Amino acid sequence: MEARKFILGLMMSATMGGGMAIGGYKLLEEEKQPLAQTAVGNNVRYTSMMRNSDVVVPEGLNFVNAAASVTPAVVHVQTEYNRPQSQAYGQMDPLLRQFFGDSFGGFQQRPQGPAQGSGSGVIIASNGYIVTNNHVIDKADKIKVVLDDKRELEATLVGTDPNTDLAVLKVNADNLPAIRYGNSDNVRVGEWVLAVGNPFNLNSTVTAGIVSAKGRNINILRNKDNMGVESFIQTDAAVNPGNSGGALVNLNGDLVGINTAIATQTGSYSGYSFAVPTSIVSKVVDDLLKYGEVQRALLGVSIREVDATLAAEKKINTLNGVYVMGLNKGSAASEAGLEEGDVITKINGVNVNTSAQLQEQVARFRPGDKIKVTFLRDNKEKTVNATLRNKMNDTEIVRYDPGKEIEIDGAKFKPLTKQELSKFDLEGGVKIDDVKNSKFRESGMKDGFIILQIDKTDVKTPKDVEKLLNDRKGGILIGGIYPDGRQAFYALHR
Repeated sequence: MEARKFILGLMMSATMGGGMAIGGYKLLEEEKQPLAQTAVGNNVRYTSMMRNSDVVVPEGLNFVNAAASVTPAVVHVQTEYNRPQSQAYGQMDPLLRQFFGDSFGGFQQRPQGPAQGSGSGVIIASNGYIVTNNHVIDKADKIKVVLDDKRELEATLVGTDPNTDLAVLKVNADNLPAIRYGNSDNVRVGEWVLAVGNPFNLNSTVTAGIVSAKGRNINILRNKDNMGVESFIQTDAAVNPGNSGGALVNLNGDLVGINTAIATQTGSYSGYSFAVPTSIVSKVVDDLLKYGEVQRALLGVSIREVDATLAAEKKINTLNGVYVMGLNKGSAASEAGLEEGDVITKINGVNVNTSAQLQEQVARFRPGDKIKVTFLRDNKEKTVNATLRNKMNDTEIVRYDPGKEIEIDGAKFKPLTKQELSKFDLEGGVKIDDVKNSKFRESGMKDGFIILQIDKTDVKTPKDVEKLLNDRKGGILIGGIYPDGRQAFYALHR
């Protein structure tokens, strides 16, 4: 049943990335002196850790030095999407065909050529690690990176986080120019910033503007689990489709954000752009490199912002903070002693007056970390320590472990790559190879088939395949998809 739901969702949705307008906002896809290096996990070599440098405004407000230092570290990300082939009706689930008829999924047309997309990325480590937006590479079959010196390199997907719209890529190169992390907490409204990217395929474009606002929630990162984190830096630096994943830097050339979206009614720049701050970027990147998954910490409260109406209704003597409307049972907030009706005003001493600000502060931490929560109860200030939880409501760190390739009856079963998982929006699956030299050839299965279910039981890792096949005798139904999106079911006899 789960496989059918997946296939229906897959076939009725677009398989290629694109700019997405939601409520007037649009994701931006279309598209010096040597520094000491610091070694971190996974052989990533940052050129510097996040630094708290004060911005020194050059005499005459000259942007030349900052632009010159940053431009070599901003790359052009080019993506390719294979459009779906015609359906193999002889292998289609009969119930799906009965429901949709011969126009199932709209894929009766002839095969089409690949579609292409374009965006930007930022080199964050000299040995080839690049951060970009998730929507730039989402569901891509191929990812290519063009460096500022015009070299073209194939990129692999290290990991993604749709909740913050960030992704990490890796290219096989060394001694690359890498950008320095700046501290987005130190960015001030009114401060000059530069946006660097590849709008409309115009490589290495630099624009300037000021920070218009911080902690902006524009409600664009909507997803099925409602876990999107939005606390954007808003600027009036001109950015357009193709700038997605590019750098927002201060006048020292330090990275303070990743350009992600614009406010627009036309699809092009109309005055304001939005960037994910480095306070979130650095944590997401580190999680993907260390664990393969983003460690999302939760306080476990439902909140609303305090306004004049709520303050009068609840007799709150302030318009600052966020009002606790409810708490999840056994959550970090509940265990720490918070109650419905409390007004959270600070996290670790940092003021939080909006839901976006609260999200940003909590998103810096991992499950098991402790934070200080300052709140008002009956207009009296209190502070408690809260141990953050994950979405399973425990403090465990989750690591991505797809398992290893195994061989069964002559066929090889491989875990899916991060890029394959992203393309099909899957949490797991197993790809089969060497079918012609195995007992599986009698089923009609072809190399590259992605197994999603065996006898209606979900399959996520090669070990799942091994266990399910060993537990069953006689006729076995195997369901899944091919890399071009075709659905198929096969009967296997063991």
